[in-house]
Amino acid sequence: MPIRIPSDLPAYDVLTREGVMVMDEDLASRQDIRPLRIGLLNLMPKKIQTENQFARLIGATPLQIDLSLIRMSEHRTKNTAAEHMESFYRPFTEVAATGEKFDGLIITGAPIEHLDFEEVTYWDELQQVFDWTQTHVHSTFGVCWGGMAMIYHFHGVQKHMLDAKAFGCFRHRNMAPASPYLRGFSDDCVIPVSRWTEMKRAEIEAAGGLDILLDSDEVGPCLVEDPARRGLYIFNHLEYDSDTLKQEYDRDIEAGTPINVPCNYYPDDDPARRPQNRWRSHAHLLYGNWINEIYQTTPFEMDRIGHQSNGA
Repeated sequence: MPIRIPSDLPAYDVLTREGVMVMDEDLASRQDIRPLRIGLLNLMPKKIQTENQFARLIGATPLQIDLSLIRMSEHRTKNTAAEHMESFYRPFTEVAATGEKFDGLIITGAPIEHLDFEEVTYWDELQQVFDWTQTHVHSTFGVCWGGMAMIYHFHGVQKHMLDAKAFGCFRHRNMAPASPYLRGFSDDCVIPVSRWTEMKRAEIEAAGGLDILLDSDEVGPCLVEDPARRGLYIFNHLEYDSDTLKQEYDRDIEAGTPINVPCNYYPDDDPARRPQNRWRSHAHLLYGNWINEIYQTTPFEMDRIGHQSNGA
């Protein structure tokens, strides 16, 4: 089954050309099933690129997905046209005011790692989002800075600055093969990493109630489950396109920003050569497993979201 998105959203044409099943709202409304409602709180500066990345992954499942795009209410992006934001995004205050509920919510990263959480201009509202998920969202997926912010808000686990940017493709160990989120995963896998901060394994374990699902000796914990909060936190970027790290590297080189060649990304670490995507299959597995787990556990009656016990 397809993902349901507006036919004039740029992702519609992109995914159609790639063979991902998409459906416009008129046709979807004639199907006699309840689609899963998934929200995307997009904090990334390149909104359209991020929309494409996540829509591609959640649109590859055999379920109908109704994707809603959400933004912080007062923050104004400088990298995406105002017309796009006005046409396709709703501010969180508007979403919250309607009382509507979601089967799943993805909270993306943001390029603000150097700031303490409390210094972020929209931190107060983002904390409201986190608390709102506990009554209005069945399962929440925090990505990179979004995941770090969630684990800090709910458990007080702090992020730590790195001496050098963790940048490239790093091997990660499957720490929980029986987890429904890692169904089909290899014993280890390669995952793109691009961050100046880290979460420490010992502090996550000391917080209690958190399970590390994917871990790396080189770049630390990657995927953490928070069962009591019905949350997943991933600190790296399985959603990245093949050339996303290249775009980041080229941008820094052009700006004169000191940056190392991303590790294990280009063949023979040669930026003149085309990078190879070695994480695509695990990206689809993870997000497909997340969608499937939502489908298996979310209430059919959406009013019950936030009132049922975890896994009911």
